[in-house]
Amino acid sequence: MASASAPPRSDEEAPLVAAADSSPVEPIKTRSHTKDVHILSLGFLLIFLAYGAAQNLQSTLNTEEDLGTTSLGILYLSFTFFSVVASMVVRVLTPKIALIIGSTGYWLYVAANLKPTWYTLVPASLYLGFCASIIWVGQGTYLTSTARSHATDYNLHEGAVIGDFNGEFWAVYALHQFIGNLITFALLSDGQEGTTNGTTVLFVVFLCVMSFGAVLMFFLSKRSGNNKEEYELSGAGFCSSIKSLSKSLTSALSDVRMLLTIPLIAYSGLQQAFVWAEFTKYVVTPAIGVSGVGSAMAAYGAFDGICSLAAGRLTTGLASITSIVSVGAFVQAVVYILLLLDFSISNGWVGTLYILFLAALLGIGDGVLMTQLNALLGMLFKQDTEGAFAQLKIWQSATISIVFFAAPHISFQAVLVISLVLLCFSFSSFLWLALKVAKTPSSTPLE
Repeated sequence: MASASAPPRSDEEAPLVAAADSSPVEPIKTRSHTKDVHILSLGFLLIFLAYGAAQNLQSTLNTEEDLGTTSLGILYLSFTFFSVVASMVVRVLTPKIALIIGSTGYWLYVAANLKPTWYTLVPASLYLGFCASIIWVGQGTYLTSTARSHATDYNLHEGAVIGDFNGEFWAVYALHQFIGNLITFALLSDGQEGTTNGTTVLFVVFLCVMSFGAVLMFFLSKRSGNNKEEYELSGAGFCSSIKSLSKSLTSALSDVRMLLTIPLIAYSGLQQAFVWAEFTKYVVTPAIGVSGVGSAMAAYGAFDGICSLAAGRLTTGLASITSIVSVGAFVQAVVYILLLLDFSISNGWVGTLYILFLAALLGIGDGVLMTQLNALLGMLFKQDTEGAFAQLKIWQSATISIVFFAAPHISFQAVLVISLVLLCFSFSSFLWLALKVAKTPSSTPLE
């Protein structure tokens, strides 16, 4: 671990909040900022309510030779590798085009589930890995750029605006688990989860919903990532992107702030994979059956969304981020400890409520972590927004792919211990980061 002493100042360590702009407010331009946040949030909700529900069903529907789980492992492994070059691709394409292209991968993956075979799901998973890398880097870059423009136009505190916009996005996005799983429950509630007719209707409905989400991306305003001259598909632009990519990867791994953030990023991926692959299989299904997965994940998504919105509203800077992340880490630690102690409640409605309570606590933790991590990166790495969000997805997707590949070969108790240990380590690393940044003059506006 790098030394706790403050490194030499660099461009990325400029003041985290831009100085107030004395220029007059432009009402028409300002209104477009919030409109773009609404469109981006709704588009992601429509795309991911279908994809998220399809992902939750993989281990149940595509069980032959572990096709479903293996395809997800391949997907996140592909996601990891493509995330290395995602920042360069987003710079060349611009965030808006990256969002449009990225949505096609999710549509094709769900379409592949209409005829799930190794020849359809695996290629779709590989392509989705690429699309996921650019859509998420594009999302983080686009949202942060929008927040900065809004703060400048209104002469507002930049950290508060970034937190507010991230809170809205992640609150709406988190509802994909709630809505998507309710649709799944409604269409497969008669025990049709294993029938061709039932799943075909489900995935056709999902494809229609996703199409509306993808179309919404075309209505976003065009924005550049770092308020610089936009990159074009030209030789000079491509060479500049290659040089920028190399510099971004090198500087990220030599930046103490990023090194201290990476453990929390990795944990955020692990806790998501834990919910998708382990919690539903070893906790929910044995207690309330396969039909209860939809209701448990709906509770998870509902509390995820509520806490994302609340956490975003409460975010004003590093001090607030530290407090909010502490709450999220605590509630998820409670879940791991209860499961490690094998604490359970007898069957019946009380037992069902207990499972929903655990799902809600996991949702609270995810809502807090995703909102605050995105806000933190947007504040700390203003000169390389795409690179920072690429690092976020590299480490998240790498951890998720490891869980999908390794979980079948280790016990559930071992997964719980690993999750709790990584949570403690990542939270300690984050506190070190908070103390380190708080000591630097550049962090003063965040307090």
